[in-house]
Amino acid sequence: MTGLNGRPGTAKRDRVRRHILDVIDNAGPGTGLASERELALRLGVSRPTVRAAIEELTRAGLLVRRHGRGTFTSPHKITQRLSHATVSGLGVPPAEGDWTSHVVSSETAPAGRIRGARLGLDPDAPVLRVTRVRLVEAEPIAIERLELPARLVPGLEPADMESGNFYRLLRERYGIQVAEATQTLEPSVTDPEQGDLLDVPPYFPIMCVERTTQDTAGRTIEHARSVYRGDRYRITSKLHFDHTSG
Repeated sequence: MTGLNGRPGTAKRDRVRRHILDVIDNAGPGTGLASERELALRLGVSRPTVRAAIEELTRAGLLVRRHGRGTFTSPHKITQRLSHATVSGLGVPPAEGDWTSHVVSSETAPAGRIRGARLGLDPDAPVLRVTRVRLVEAEPIAIERLELPARLVPGLEPADMESGNFYRLLRERYGIQVAEATQTLEPSVTDPEQGDLLDVPPYFPIMCVERTTQDTAGRTIEHARSVYRGDRYRITSKLHFDHTSG
């Protein structure tokens, strides 16, 4: 029998793989797997054989390892459609569960030449820079690095950005009505800092999102660089073809 990576697998590893695939089929997303020791005893194989099968299924995206917690069946992926539709006030695809945030850093500093140009500010104008980890049911799922013209959000505190709808906060407290944004997406892998914040191994797949947002007055009110865990997100699009399509 051939393994998921295209190489012939051993009979014992195939037995472990079939068992785990049955667990995945019958259990819900996010279900914890038995320990390597328990699986080895139950299936009559060695722990290295169990470990090899688990690593293979993890690379295939069917399992997720969480440091210090064990191995779990992969949760449902959150799907975002590529369209011109209105997005949620959080500017991220919806996910089942309770969304919260943890602010890692928050500081105000002069914009400088590059940030100033990006936000339409003079280089010496103050910019609020916030880094926060987004969590669903207490599990880290994304990192957001936000830059905001400080003069637009006086008195904004880190605690203001750890719960609730950020764009609603801008609207209700500061009278800022978000109108449109330009957003780009690019696949990548985690660096050590990102891996620590997302609680994933090094070189874990991520989706990088960069967004520049304007309000109804035409002002640039936000520049955001975010990374989303690749095992939790996928992007879909609808294609149209005509007689010129190749």
